[in-house]
Amino acid sequence: MDGVHDLGGRQGFGRVRYTINAPVFHATWEVRANALYAHAVRRGVFNMDEYRHAIERMEPRHYLGASYYERTLTSLATLCVEKGVVPREELEQRAGGAFPLASPSAPGRGNSPQRERFNVGDRVRVRLDFVPGHIRLPGYIRGKTGVVVGESPAYPFPDAHAHGIEAQDEPTYDVRFRSEDLWPNGADSALVHVGVFQSYLERA
Repeated sequence: MDGVHDLGGRQGFGRVRYTINAPVFHATWEVRANALYAHAVRRGVFNMDEYRHAIERMEPRHYLGASYYERTLTSLATLCVEKGVVPREELEQRAGGAFPLASPSAPGRGNSPQRERFNVGDRVRVRLDFVPGHIRLPGYIRGKTGVVVGESPAYPFPDAHAHGIEAQDEPTYDVRFRSEDLWPNGADSALVHVGVFQSYLERA
């Protein structure tokens, strides 16, 4: 979905802050949240696209102020309530108060009926798709033209998989873009590679 989480290529957030050799976890609750989320996926309670979509559905101020594992916990709790694993009342009772959950999901969609196969060397254009539900199409490449340089095996189409909609698996194409085309007059000369699902592309 389109929201504050799609930060790729955005300006105004300053330099990326990082710590060399940072620990994976900083508190015991983070370990537990990560383990519970992984266990739920393995048990089939929800899939990875549903998990990602629940994070996207977080209230924007909550999302921007939350840590990585707080987002994980919010997604996990939201999906467990939506799937009927735990009632919200019990969740809040155990939490000792209000527990922020993600907003309700919007509808998803199936494969594009106009999708076609591409070969290495083909010039392709990214569709200007804007959907209310889950989508794995970064905003900064929409409407842009690039060249196919590789193809990955077919995977569940995320726009459908996050919503329980039947759809055919699709390959992702490794599409090479010129930075000058993505950000005219705003980027150093470079080549940017993005994995793009088949339904998001059309022949240029």
